[in-house]
Amino acid sequence: MESALTARDRVGVQDFVLLENYNSEAAFIENLRRRFKENLIYTYIGSVLVSVNPYKELEIYSKQQMERYRGVSFYEISPHIYAVSDNTYRAMRTERKDQCILISGESGAGKTEASKKILLYYAVTCPANDHMAALGDRLLQSNPVLEAFGNAKTLRNDNSSRFGKYMDVQFDFRGTPVGGHILNYLLEKSRVVHQNQGERNFHIFYQLLDGGDDNLLSTLDLERNPQNYHYMVKGNCPRVSSINDKNNWKVVMKALPVIGFTEQEKLLNIIAGVLHLGNTQFGEGEEGETYITTETQIMTLAKLLGVDGSALREALTHKKLTAKGEEMISPLNFEQAVCARDALAKAVYGRTFTWLVEKINQSLAVKVGISIIILWGCCCDLPFNCMMGTFYDSSVIGLLDIYGFEVLQHNSFEQFCINYCNEKLQQLFIELTLRSEQEEYETEGIAWETVKYFDNKIICDLIEEKHKGIISILDEECLRPGETCDVSFLEKLEDTLSGHPHFVTHKLANGKTRRVMSREEFRLLHYAGEVNYNVNGFLDKNNDLLNRNLKEVMCQSDNQILSHCFRKEEVIDQKRQEMAATQFKNSLMKLMEILMSKEPSYVRCIKPNDAKQPGKFDEVLVRHQVKYLGLMENLRVRRAGFAYRRRFEAFLQRYKPLCPETWPNWNGRLVDGVSLLVNHLGYKPEEYKLGRSKIFIRFPKTLFTTEDALEAKKPEIVIQSAWRGMKGRRRAKRRRQAAELIRRFIKGFIYRHEEYCPENEYFLDHVRYSFLKNLHKNLPKSVLDKSWPTPPPSLVEASEHLRRLHMRNMVIKYCRRVQPEWKKQMMQKVVASEIFKDQKDSYPQSVGRLFLDSRLEREQINLKVVQTLGNDKYGVSVIKYDRRGFKPRPRQLLLTNTYAVLVDRTKIKQKIDYTALRGISVSSLTDGIFVLHMPSEDNKQKGDVVLQCSHVIELVTKLAMMANKINYVNISPGSIRFSMARGKEGIIDFVRGSELKVAKGKRGHLLVVSQQLRLN
Repeated sequence: MESALTARDRVGVQDFVLLENYNSEAAFIENLRRRFKENLIYTYIGSVLVSVNPYKELEIYSKQQMERYRGVSFYEISPHIYAVSDNTYRAMRTERKDQCILISGESGAGKTEASKKILLYYAVTCPANDHMAALGDRLLQSNPVLEAFGNAKTLRNDNSSRFGKYMDVQFDFRGTPVGGHILNYLLEKSRVVHQNQGERNFHIFYQLLDGGDDNLLSTLDLERNPQNYHYMVKGNCPRVSSINDKNNWKVVMKALPVIGFTEQEKLLNIIAGVLHLGNTQFGEGEEGETYITTETQIMTLAKLLGVDGSALREALTHKKLTAKGEEMISPLNFEQAVCARDALAKAVYGRTFTWLVEKINQSLAVKVGISIIILWGCCCDLPFNCMMGTFYDSSVIGLLDIYGFEVLQHNSFEQFCINYCNEKLQQLFIELTLRSEQEEYETEGIAWETVKYFDNKIICDLIEEKHKGIISILDEECLRPGETCDVSFLEKLEDTLSGHPHFVTHKLANGKTRRVMSREEFRLLHYAGEVNYNVNGFLDKNNDLLNRNLKEVMCQSDNQILSHCFRKEEVIDQKRQEMAATQFKNSLMKLMEILMSKEPSYVRCIKPNDAKQPGKFDEVLVRHQVKYLGLMENLRVRRAGFAYRRRFEAFLQRYKPLCPETWPNWNGRLVDGVSLLVNHLGYKPEEYKLGRSKIFIRFPKTLFTTEDALEAKKPEIVIQSAWRGMKGRRRAKRRRQAAELIRRFIKGFIYRHEEYCPENEYFLDHVRYSFLKNLHKNLPKSVLDKSWPTPPPSLVEASEHLRRLHMRNMVIKYCRRVQPEWKKQMMQKVVASEIFKDQKDSYPQSVGRLFLDSRLEREQINLKVVQTLGNDKYGVSVIKYDRRGFKPRPRQLLLTNTYAVLVDRTKIKQKIDYTALRGISVSSLTDGIFVLHMPSEDNKQKGDVVLQCSHVIELVTKLAMMANKINYVNISPGSIRFSMARGKEGIIDFVRGSELKVAKGKRGHLLVVSQQLRLN
């Protein structure tokens, strides 16, 4: 809000408390005028919102505007009805305390539009659900129905609401509106039978005649011309250019089913019946008796109302009296019959309207919630109906939309009630405002200063005090036996209230005042000014009773609506009803109790001109409303202490650029920062006070000087702010990206076991990337390194493929680097592993030993044998065991490419072709015994060959590779069977012992004792 102060010379101030000359009414109105010319229709008086009707559409009510005010501090941006709505709603939610918004102003000042804007703001910004959508539709459709039956054209407004309604909209714990309820009161029933010149009856009568089809009108026995009906000709205004009755009829008929109406026929019968009742005429006989002259009319009326025609005729021309327990029938004179007819019309229409509201309530499904009270100061025929019903425990926002203080050329009972209500509301406003101010001072630890203001309790007591107040005197005069009249009521007022400083009559006034006052008037000096009331009609309007026999007739009606509206219990009860003024006073007291229990907010509506012309500002009319709305008194109360107050954080945030110590950021205590700032700005001690959480500035000029200094500093601030903003946006972007990354990681982690999908794609991609990156750093460096990083579940199969590929790649690279001799060595080692690993006890010891090309030196082999076999051979010393007796004989075993030979010094003893070799058997122990199995059918061979070699692993590996008999090597754990000559079979038994020993054992077996390995 402070940002607009630099343009205050053109658009005024946004808060009247910042006016330098706040006691000047001219300055107040000039500020309103400036803002109105700039289409700034809203201005604050502290927390009070003043609204001037622009009489045109302004682009300030869009959904974007609603979002702009949503959740924003009340004074942070320009005044608006949305700011009041949001502040009240947030207070209800956070503090869980009932709130109320009080709207007042003249007819045409925009009160109804203000209440609609508040409801629309809640409908758009509050959390929504399906029930809320349906509720909103029914609530919207109830408006044209209520306007048709409760609104009328007046001199000031073509669509003036002539009734009051109390609406409750319930919020659940999430702040969502979930229900609604309406209570009606103060319907201007007198308008049914009488309208002032230039005014109309309620809209529904004109809509029915203009919009109803011919069949409907024929059924109701109606004609289209409104001038044919007595109740529609008084105002002499059947047509209004701004109202399309035919279209409005269609809207009403379309709305009725939406809000659950099924009794349209009975409802329209009643409306038509009211018109026919108005056309019922009376005649007077020679002896003064009254009779009905329109017999056809009374029969049609009885048919529409569902009552007996003769009983209705009798009730309209006679009244039933009860004296000492006996009933008597007394005829009515002509004037009494007309009054009875009009009283019945008002009662039927008024009670039907109440029933209509009840039907709407059934569709709105009341729960708990926002309370919306709408009250127009029209005719006060009925008291407030302020009963709130039964609700669940909840927080409530009350919206009181009430007609403002009314001063007409001719003021009567209606204006008296309206202005009495405004006196009570002014009293409430002053009390709540002062209480709020005092509580704020105490909360902030600032000494409370006594505020001088006009206490209108003396006026309220003048009107409502028991036995001595105007209402009590009026009731007493109505009940007094004998002849009573309005003049006698005025005389009793003069006798009782003479000398009261706020009461004047022609008799009690001085000579100057007498010249402007009628003898039938009394004057009250209200808080908003003087008002003269004419007493004519006071007693009749205060009585407003329906004859008992008319009630009895209506109780017997076949029309379900009327039978509901006129209860039989009402006829049986002999207790006299309270007078209208007393009922009004009592219900007003209840309303005050309701409002006192809530935290208030205020909206004061002002009409800029009577012509409803955009851009026209009638200063005289506005001054009249400023006076009667009590705005100057409001301002004086608000300015009695400090003109400006803000929380430390808001004040420091706005003005910190003006002090080097607080710019750009203050990291200490807020109160210390504000104190440092105001000291730097040169504030004097009498200009401000520091509370516990707020700064209070006494004079507007202090704030203006501060704001002007800020405006001069802005170019420098803009450059700095742009640079910091850019850096801040970068940081914010990084934070958003980090937050988004975390969010995607968390979501991906949750869905990590699902198939690849948008929810987990980023997480799984990152897991894969991280695994591959880690794998790249930790790949095995040699073929012997079997380590491998553990893959995530989604990469198990791919990891295995990569491991095999990597191992194959390492093997290929390794093999390419290996020399031929090493390659040969490795091939032999691989074969040895395939044959002996985990099979023979001596294999582990052989792994680390190289296999040699030959275990015999060239000199150890006979030259003749070398010449015979060639140089390319493997030789090793072995021991051959004979088949007979197993006698050991040293030999040399030489392996060539195609055969092996056993050599005894210089002689080749045995040649073994590889192709003929059936297999090789060894034991699983550490001994060096092995058997070469030969074919038994080969006569050249003398059976299998039993040999012993200290390099048995090496020898058998080489022999198996050369003979291509790798798969024919048999490792036997206990014994080996072998073939001997002539089909005999020998057995070699293997056992463990302390030392190696080979000997012939029992049963002719060869016993081999293998030395047991020592485990280190």
